[in-house]
Amino acid sequence: MKAPRWLNGFIGIAGVLVIWQILGATGAFHNSIASPTAILRSMREDGWGFFAPNISMTMREAAYGWLWGNTVAIALGLIIILLPRTERPIMRISIAAYCVPLLAIGPILQIIFGVDSPTTPKIILAALTCFFTTLVGMVVGLKSADKSSLELIRAYGGGSLSQLRKVRLKACLPSLFAGLRIAAPTAILGAIIGEYLGGDQGLGIALINSQQGLHIARTWSLAVVATALAGLAYALTAFLGRLSTPWIPKAAAR
Repeated sequence: MKAPRWLNGFIGIAGVLVIWQILGATGAFHNSIASPTAILRSMREDGWGFFAPNISMTMREAAYGWLWGNTVAIALGLIIILLPRTERPIMRISIAAYCVPLLAIGPILQIIFGVDSPTTPKIILAALTCFFTTLVGMVVGLKSADKSSLELIRAYGGGSLSQLRKVRLKACLPSLFAGLRIAAPTAILGAIIGEYLGGDQGLGIALINSQQGLHIARTWSLAVVATALAGLAYALTAFLGRLSTPWIPKAAAR
């Protein structure tokens, strides 16, 4: 009898937790690894009053960054398809923006925008982290439209807008949501990196404070919370993608 697929995943996670617990309980790596039980104990001691405002701030910054970054990416993808000559300059500028280290551009954004709105640089960093993957997914998806369908629309007198509305937009959804799935956790990462520039609340601020205060278990608990939020954002985007593309097999969607 073949074992269910979820069993292998469960065994793998259980094995990681056991090894993690042993390393934390034995004081491996100079007591720098907190065991899962120590992390849970730290979470219980800190309570929801500690995590709620930090999670709320980071997720708000990440959500705005995700929204703006993906909106710009989708708009530029549409421009590239409607005006093919713009593809080369747009992609070159996008690649250059993607390659710039966030820690290098962060202080510049802080100087330009941080005076009037402390959260604006963090939102921009979150937007930059998710912009390129969504742009690539959007362009690839729009270009993957069925050629015969495009030719049929053109034969009946339809132009680029008709092709876009009737064929390309639907064809791009699987590829677009593949980019959005990656963009969701990276937006959270960008927001946390932005919080390293300073602020009053946020997971990044809490991580800095707990690290400087040598609160090892709290530092690990914050990292676990950030990881869980990134995974939740990925799963939620994947779920919305499956709802939006019911004609795509589940295996292909993953």
